[in-house]
Amino acid sequence: MEGSNNTTQESREPFVANDSSLQNNRVIPQLLTSLPAFNDAASYLSETTSLFTRCFMDFSAEPASRGLGGQEMVTFGSAESRGSPALNTASSSGSDLAVCKASQSSVDAPLLHEGLSRTLSRKSSHSGNAATNSEDLSEGSSAQVLSRNTSPNGISIFQGLIERVRRTVRGSADDIGWLQRASHMPPVDDQTDRFVEIIDDIKHGLHGLPNSMVYLLVPGLFSNHGPLYFVNTKTSFSKMGLTCHIAKIHSEACVEKNAREIKDYIEEIYWGSRKRVLLLGHSKGGVDAAAALSMYWTDLKDKVGGLVLAQSPYGGSPIASDILREGQLGDYVNIRKLMETLICKVIKGDLLALEDLTYERRKEFLSKYHLPRELPVVSFRTEASISPAVLATLSRVAHAELPTFSTAQPATTFPVVMPLGAVMAACAQLLQIRYGEKSDGLVTCCDAEVPGSVVVRPKRKLDHAWMVYSELNDNPTEADASQVCEALLTLLVEVGQRRRHELSNKDE
Repeated sequence: MEGSNNTTQESREPFVANDSSLQNNRVIPQLLTSLPAFNDAASYLSETTSLFTRCFMDFSAEPASRGLGGQEMVTFGSAESRGSPALNTASSSGSDLAVCKASQSSVDAPLLHEGLSRTLSRKSSHSGNAATNSEDLSEGSSAQVLSRNTSPNGISIFQGLIERVRRTVRGSADDIGWLQRASHMPPVDDQTDRFVEIIDDIKHGLHGLPNSMVYLLVPGLFSNHGPLYFVNTKTSFSKMGLTCHIAKIHSEACVEKNAREIKDYIEEIYWGSRKRVLLLGHSKGGVDAAAALSMYWTDLKDKVGGLVLAQSPYGGSPIASDILREGQLGDYVNIRKLMETLICKVIKGDLLALEDLTYERRKEFLSKYHLPRELPVVSFRTEASISPAVLATLSRVAHAELPTFSTAQPATTFPVVMPLGAVMAACAQLLQIRYGEKSDGLVTCCDAEVPGSVVVRPKRKLDHAWMVYSELNDNPTEADASQVCEALLTLLVEVGQRRRHELSNKDE
């Protein structure tokens, strides 16, 4: 160091993380194996991170005498050492060895930690002064810990970016179908064949719904702003002489609030008619009805005969989760703010109505309340068509009347239509591509099946809005929405009769 005769050579080893707790976090995880493009993007970000790291830290290879106060910056291994364990050895004999342990993965990230250690070694020279210097350096050649806060530099920015991309791409992939994966949940009973037989009987004029029941239809989210929501079904039931009601609840309210209102509705109907109530809830209405029976079963068990959940996100909805959960699509396209404005400001609702349909909230609710085992339950789930022909489908959502200038002339009405089929097809295509899951556009098939229930899985392609809004080009040879509701309730009556018969046999 002091003169030209000093032949001491200096070998520098890169800092390595010594904290074993980080060994599982040193590599960037695979994003989606089904989407190679995202893997390529992750690899590119990883290489970019390594490049910027080396650019920021290259001057750490300079001697400490250049004004760094005896401390050197962090350096990382080269790209050639990624993907396998590397043993970095100094060129001269007698120098210490530093082992870089790198994870075996297709995508590696730089090794980061606040506490980084390195070993400095010096070779002894032929001169006595060099030997003295070597002894002095050997005393300080133990591992030195350099603690630095990496948050303000570019390393943490890139690492946070990669983690954010990973969370966004994963989305709700780990939550979809969580109810079916739970070991303590009872299996479902597929009765689709019997449902098809009931539909065929209804088409031939054979109706099996008893008049000894009252039928309560529970609408879903935004139903207060759909004048024709369940109207055709109620009209069809009334023509058959059946007592049918549509629950007048605030559909944009939270689940627990609506559960209380449905409970009061059921008690009012029962005390007025002395007839048991069969409930059919569509979409969020099914979740609200199930919550009412779960929370207040001791008060309602003698007043309710069964429950049908039609296209209901009983396990949760990936659409609601991706909109509201942090790190999801709602953060990037501002959907969360848009939905908050729509629900809270425009229609004077509660954002909890949508939050209650996320996987996180459904897990929390079902951990406290669950449907009673003795309650007959039928689950109806469908799959939306994603063919190009759906783009031309229009749904009748309301009627409008033209003003007349004479009282003698009847008012002229015309239907108000919306391309709901096209919207549902686009959402179903998104869920199919991103998660590989079939859905009706808003609810995946597996999340609509209640554990322990009788399940109906029709082959016919039906989107989420079809159950309550008729299409202008409905096929007359196929069952309409009112006939499907009638068949589901008829199946529910049969399930209840069979269950009561089984219980009576056990008692005997």
